[in-house]
This record gives sequence, structure tokens and C-alpha cells, in this order.
Amino acid sequence: MKKVIIGLLLNLCFTALFAQQPGWLHKDLKQDTVFGISTDKAYELLKGKKSTRVIVAVIDAGIDTAHEDLKSVLWVNSKELRGNKKDDDHNHYVDDINGWSFLGSAKGNVEYDNLELTRQVRLGKKRFGDLASLPADTNGLAQYKSLLALYNFKLKNAQRALESISKFKSIVDTILTVVGKKEPTLADIIAYDPQTLAQTQVKGAMINSLKTAKNFKEFRKELVDDQYDHVVEQVNYALNLSFDPRELVGDNYANVNERYYGTPDVTGPNAMHGTHVAGIIGAIRGNGIGIDGVADNVTLMSVRAVPDGDERDKDIANAIRYAVDNGAKVINMSFGKPLSPDKPAVDEAVRYAMSKDVLLVHAAGNDALDLDVKKNFPTRKYADGNGSAAAWIEVGASGPKDNSNLKAAFSNYGKTTVDVFAPGVRIYSTFPGSKYGYLDGTSMAAPVVAGIAALIREYYPKLTAIQVKDIIMRSVTRVDHKVMIGGIQTADFSSICISGGVVNAYEAVKLAQQTSERL
Repeated sequence: MKKVIIGLLLNLCFTALFAQQPGWLHKDLKQDTVFGISTDKAYELLKGKKSTRVIVAVIDAGIDTAHEDLKSVLWVNSKELRGNKKDDDHNHYVDDINGWSFLGSAKGNVEYDNLELTRQVRLGKKRFGDLASLPADTNGLAQYKSLLALYNFKLKNAQRALESISKFKSIVDTILTVVGKKEPTLADIIAYDPQTLAQTQVKGAMINSLKTAKNFKEFRKELVDDQYDHVVEQVNYALNLSFDPRELVGDNYANVNERYYGTPDVTGPNAMHGTHVAGIIGAIRGNGIGIDGVADNVTLMSVRAVPDGDERDKDIANAIRYAVDNGAKVINMSFGKPLSPDKPAVDEAVRYAMSKDVLLVHAAGNDALDLDVKKNFPTRKYADGNGSAAAWIEVGASGPKDNSNLKAAFSNYGKTTVDVFAPGVRIYSTFPGSKYGYLDGTSMAAPVVAGIAALIREYYPKLTAIQVKDIIMRSVTRVDHKVMIGGIQTADFSSICISGGVVNAYEAVKLAQQTSERL
């Protein structure tokens, strides 16, 4: 509980200090002293040049197809007639106008799902039953016991967190009742006279938060309601062995090779994450509303395969194939999980993307882990040991200041596993309902890189996916100082990613021009 409060207080402090620069990711380090990607300088180089429209697939939780800053750049399947309930283009996906969802059917849409850990424990319980009656050398038993122990640990922690945040929420409600206001001011809380130690502690937390929050509503949302909702979802869905939403999809889940299932509803019940990602890549530039995306001539294909919970390998494999078959040249994948039981199926789809000259951009994850040691799937390395995906970029998240905190505290890293870093802290982008707001994560950093990749492929279409990756890697702004990687530990930036730097659109475009001229 204490860690949650401290983290949110820091987040609120950052909001107050940095909210005046909602487009900081586009800034230039030398000109603005903000460690952005120099987007405007890149477009100065491209003035007067022609571009070819590039399809970027966003494999995510869905995109708000009615958003004012996105709707005119959404991919449209011109071979399909909207709403006639026929497969006009004979691709086995009926009415796939803006993309496809592998998370639903006519029965409805999947919003929540388990962690992969929960799904594997559920399968293990069916297989092994009473552990006490099994021989110690039973095939797969040791792995199951390890997963079960981890599951029990996570469930117990989630239950404790729910108890704590419930008490916190209850005390906040008590304070509001005594104060007599639904949205009290900082002065109101300071004047409140607590009657118990718990009330004193909560009062202190509220005072600290309200000093940096814009208002009580922001405090209530970020420090109370969002945290409560998160742990409720963990207990009720992510870690609930009795919860399995797959019936809504209606596929034969045991058949990992099954491809033709789903629904044309590419928005889904909660498109917050995917809409935000889409805006970073390609929100309409220069229209005087909202934000400017990185790329200026893209169409965004929504492929819904990521629920609130862990994505399923079967869905991800099918999402990649769908994107490739429908012309995507860049695929953004802002998702990940520590277990991948059907990785060979995903690998097969990745190999297919490689054969079709498609660049895959994947978020490194938000657990502050060294990916040279821990795993965050999907990964570029194939499970069969036969190489890895060459046109794959793994992306960590960076912040706005060129100091020891440049690496986002939450971001995963890896000297041999993470390729580059990109802005991923307090990124302002599109929200559902034609709204806008901030989110943090490597989920935000990956689409920055996907946007740069799309920009290069727009203006230099002869370059292959592998060449585009190489250009992005070689054109980073290299970081020559140490950064924090956890606690008080520091490391050279070159030891936390392969390129040793943060992506730079200007340098990438310049190098792409030089490379293209040599072809």
C-alpha cells in the first residue's frame, strides 16, 4: 500500500511540473533541453518530398474509431462493404472494415481475462489434481508446483492490497462525510480533526497529494478509485481461477491453429490503451486540434487482441497474420507477459511477417526488469532455437530530462535484448470520446518508434524493414552518462540497450535519405 501511494504521489508531482509540455516527445534536446525525438526538425528535411501512405497495424485493446483526431486516418478495407454481414473480399472475416477483433463474437466482447499464470495453474489443477497422490517424478509436476506457488503468492498479495485500499477508500469517505463536501479543498482537509491513527495517516496522504494534484477529483481518481478498481480486477478476473471469458469468443481454444473467429468490432468495451497508442503513431498532424502524431501519412489498422489481463498466444499469432495479410508494413505491439505456452504459434506468425518485409515494434515492459535475465513475451528469439526475427525492435521507455533519471524507473531494459529507448513518461495522446490525456509506459514508447519507422517507410519506400530497423538503431542520440536502473544502482546507458541511446526522428530521416541514395 505504501509503495502504491508513494508512486502515485511522484506521478502527480510530475504532472504538476510537466503538464505544460504535452507534446514533449517531439522536442529537440539541443534546442529545447528536452529529450524528445526532434520531430519538427525531421519534417524540415522532408519539406517538398512526396510520400507513400503506409499501413500501421495497432495490435492492442481496440481503437475508438469515432475519435476526432483519428477517424480520418483509420485503415479502411475497400474490398469490404460496411454492415452487409457478408465476407465480400473472401478473407474469412466478415465486415472487417477497420480491422478485426479476436476477442469477441456475436455473443459479446471480452474485456477482462486472466493472467497467463492463472490459466496455466487452472490447466495444472485439471491435470494433476491431488498433488499428494502423485509420484515426485511425474512429468511437468515440478513446473506446475513452481507456478502454483507463484500464483498463490500473487493472489495473497492482491487480496491484501484489496483489503488495504478498501480501508483507505472507506476512511476517505468518512473524512468527506465529516467535512461535508464531495470535493473538499486542501484547506478543508488541513482543518479536519482525525479521531483515529488511521484517519491521521490518510489525512497526511491526502494533504501531500492535494498539494500537487489539480483538484480533489484528480486525487480521488488516481489515488483512490483507480487503485481500488485495479486490485478488484486482479482479484475478480486476473487471478480468479473460476473466471474464463473465452466462451464469448466461441472458438476452439485448444486448437492453436484455428484462425477464423472473432468480430468486426475493433473498438471493444475499453479502447483507452489502444486509442492512446494509435494517436502517438498517427494522430492527424497540423489540423489544429488535439495532438500531432509522429507519422504524417499513415492509415491505422485496429487489430484487437489484448484484453485487460494477459493476451493469449493464439490471438496474437492470428493478429500478426491478419495485419500482414492486409498490407501492414509496421506492426505496433504494446503488450507483454512473462509466460508464453504457445510461443511456437506466435513465432510462426512472426516468421511470416519477416517473409513479407514487415517491421515489428514491441514494448519492453514495465516491471523494471533486466530482460537479459527475465522474459517478457513475445520475444524475437524463436523457441526452436533457429535464430530470431531480424526486423524486430524492442523498445524501453525514457523520460524528458537528460540526467540520471533518463531511463523511466518502471522500464525494463537489457544490454542484449532491448534495442532502443524512446519517450514513454507522461505522454499526451488521444483518449476515447475525442478526449486527450496522459499515460506512462513502454506501451507509449513503442508507438513513438513505430511512428518513426512508418515515417521512413513513407518517404523512402525502397528501404526494407531490416534496413529501417538498422537506420533507427544507428541514428539514436547516444547517452554518455550513467542512469538509474533501480534503487541507488546506476549503469551506463550502453549497458541497458543495444544501441546505447534514445531514438531521434531527425537523425533517422537524414540517415534514411543517405541510405536510399546509395540504392
